[in-house]
Amino acid sequence: MNLRGLLAIYIYEMRRAFRTVGQSIISPVISTSLYFVVFGSAIGSRMDEVGGVSYGSFIVPGLIMLSVLTQSTSNGSFSIFFPKFTGTIYEILSAPLSFLEITIGYVGASMSKSMILGIIIFITAHFFVSIELLHPFWALLFFILTCLSFSLLGFVIGIWADGFEKIQIVPMLILTPLTFLGGSFYSISMLPPFWQKVSMFNPIVYLISGFRWSFYGKADVSLSISLTVICVFICICLAIVWRMFATGYKLKA
Repeated sequence: MNLRGLLAIYIYEMRRAFRTVGQSIISPVISTSLYFVVFGSAIGSRMDEVGGVSYGSFIVPGLIMLSVLTQSTSNGSFSIFFPKFTGTIYEILSAPLSFLEITIGYVGASMSKSMILGIIIFITAHFFVSIELLHPFWALLFFILTCLSFSLLGFVIGIWADGFEKIQIVPMLILTPLTFLGGSFYSISMLPPFWQKVSMFNPIVYLISGFRWSFYGKADVSLSISLTVICVFICICLAIVWRMFATGYKLKA
């Protein structure tokens, strides 16, 4: 494996992120803090507990997932789209790097940025509500797998997109609604039976449910099913990336 080339891509992407730290880190943290103020403090003080957990604490895993999903997809898509836009992608493709090494470099940097953001939000949440973390290992596992899967999805979107507007289509019109309807601010068990069944077709339900279980031991879906769904999603994204590089889809003129 060409570790030098892989690290060159990774370091370049991380440096670019720190040059735009206001957009990459500060802005999402402020937005999430406003969610804590509105939902956790203002609305949460007027709501009953959810599964024995105060509402303000209950939404913490969902808010972390909301930010991590959005930023992972955004970081992953822009990281590969920008070289395409500037034309430097041809230098990367002509370098002695396999598709896996290129993917690890870009996706690894996207994951790192999202994980830094998620950790900052987790720390910030302690200033607003009381948080338990019953299963740290599973929380970290779900956190890493979520950053990986949606960074890969963003990477796919970045290769597919041929304009800046297309980068925003999937996150804005698909991911954001699915995240809000995936149990970020409520438990699926609070819905009528029909809508509970409909929600099971939303893959983000499984991510949030597993991550919330690692905090409070409360889940809408079993842990094994949640892990299976996210692992299948990662495999599908990897297969799509491999196919895109193998065929040169929107990568080669």
